[in-house]
Amino acid sequence: MDINNSVALVTGANRGLGRAFAQRLLERGAHKRRPETVDLPGGEVLPLDITDPASVRAAAEAAPDVSLLINNAGISTGTDLVTGSLDAVRHELETNMFGHLGMIREFAPALAGNGGGAIVNVISAMSWFGGKGANAYHLTKAAAWAMTNGVRLELAEQGTLVTAVHLGLADTDMTAGWSVDKLAPSDLADAALDGVEAGSAEVLADQWSRDVKSRLPLTPEEFNAAMDRALAALMAA
Repeated sequence: MDINNSVALVTGANRGLGRAFAQRLLERGAHKRRPETVDLPGGEVLPLDITDPASVRAAAEAAPDVSLLINNAGISTGTDLVTGSLDAVRHELETNMFGHLGMIREFAPALAGNGGGAIVNVISAMSWFGGKGANAYHLTKAAAWAMTNGVRLELAEQGTLVTAVHLGLADTDMTAGWSVDKLAPSDLADAALDGVEAGSAEVLADQWSRDVKSRLPLTPEEFNAAMDRALAALMAA
């Protein structure tokens, strides 16, 4: 897909990764409808709450010319699965998985009518591993990964590229408390958009995500031990 002259919609474009996507899209010649109030010239404000089906439907009706959908909006509540708030777990699922799926369902007809286009789902290396205080996030990202794989199969016939983007830690408000090396949001956006233009089904945006995925053939015991060592090394760096 050629980003130049595409019409892109980025969710969560007011800050962090979403803002970086919006900036890079504009620099690459895309036209952007933005669902947040941001100060980047050249875009169009489109009110949107991805957890509200009526809001998503209204956005799809207002933007029938979209050819590139970037599902970036997401949350992390720091909730565990057994002892944490079940409402918080559900809230993360509604945002990080069902919110993205709802966007895809509503915009798929427009993408088909505009030549197929592409969908980018920003997921996480945490689709493959959990950790205390982040297991709800792990659950939602694993579900988002599975959803992305399924949607890719279902939309192949209409010619829609579906790209999953995985990363470790990006330098955003969500990771402000982590004093470790982080991926610059602009680098993540560049990697994802390069992947779209190359027709890639998956983008592993940093070494961390590549390393985590390489461990998936291990047994659960081996995998968890390897992740413990990697996390300890990350914190000690």
